Amino acid sequence: MIRRFCFILFLAPFAAAALLLAQSPSTKPVGKSPAQGTRRVVSNPLNDLLEQARGAIERNDFQAALAPLQKFLSEKDDFAYAHFQLGYVYTALKQPKDVELLPTQTRPRFLLGAAQEHSGDFTSAAKSFEAALALDPKDLDTTLHLAQLYYNQKRPADAETKFRAALELQPDLPAALLGLAQSLDIQKKPEATEAYQNYLKTQPNDPAAKERLARSLVAQNQFDAAEALLGPDQSGATPTLDTLKLRADIQIGQKKWDAAAVTLKQALALAPQDAKMRGGLGRVYMQLHDYKNAELELKNAVRLDQNNLAYWKDLSSTFYLAGNYPGTLAVLDAVAKVEKPSAGTWFIRALCYDKLQQTQPALDAYQKFLELDRDKNPDQVWQAQQRSIVLKKVLEKKR
Repeated sequence: MIRRFCFILFLAPFAAAALLLAQSPSTKPVGKSPAQGTRRVVSNPLNDLLEQARGAIERNDFQAALAPLQKFLSEKDDFAYAHFQLGYVYTALKQPKDVELLPTQTRPRFLLGAAQEHSGDFTSAAKSFEAALALDPKDLDTTLHLAQLYYNQKRPADAETKFRAALELQPDLPAALLGLAQSLDIQKKPEATEAYQNYLKTQPNDPAAKERLARSLVAQNQFDAAEALLGPDQSGATPTLDTLKLRADIQIGQKKWDAAAVTLKQALALAPQDAKMRGGLGRVYMQLHDYKNAELELKNAVRLDQNNLAYWKDLSSTFYLAGNYPGTLAVLDAVAKVEKPSAGTWFIRALCYDKLQQTQPALDAYQKFLELDRDKNPDQVWQAQQRSIVLKKVLEKKR
């Protein structure tokens, strides 16, 4: 909406130029011709210069537009539209010139900024908008446009400041309310939740904003509120991949494991090579004690993203819970090549060796756990100490 608005502003000066020049005193009507009895308008040299420049700009022949614009301004220096056109030409030619604008007028600077932005010179565009605001800090159009420019240039903190300034001028402006919410969201500020809610009061049927608000609620562990905002699946409607992912996140947060499994399988039908969703579905199957399917999905996740240790660790947990102790140790060996084993890892190793009746490795692993844990997990420490006593006696009997 903002871009369309700015495009209209960009075109408006053409109409203004024709109107102003038509009123110029150098355009004089003449009397009727005896033969025709009609009026004929004498050509205006200044209008011709402006028309010549306009035609060159429309052909993208910006070099040819320079001379007529410069000549026009030498005759009529107070005409803001010509200053804007000259600024646009310099910008298109990528000539770093400081175009002289009317010192007390904001609109030429705004139009120059729009031209610079259109040509991709965002730094200069920001400076032009800022210069316009320095002359008139309460110019809503310029404030809003600069805020959007900052946001598009990944300057969310600056965008936030300008969107807030726009809302001080017009508190219920939807574009500023949404821009503020997006700027806060990208900065991961908790105020984004309230900002989206304020925007949705003015635009309650914006599905994209509803999804962003729901994600913000999920980030704050407000899963029930996020679910209520999304509402039930629409009958006959095909949900998007992003919507399915969001709904799965909500269901996982609510510990609705069966529903989450169904939703993730729907999402994977749309994106079968998504490692994150494969890993997520594997973890959901673990919660459902469906270790066979958990193993399948986690192996798929590892295949798609071999460098993600989280999938390897979840796979080792799946093997352990399923009673596959050799598989658990094999996966932990692979992880140990990349990451130094923690106290908890040594405890799981000890349990696996113990279950496999590998006495010496089990005792060594228990001792390593006790060395690293330093009584942080008293239950496991007690278990490791008791098993160590038993294993030492077993080894003594074998000697």
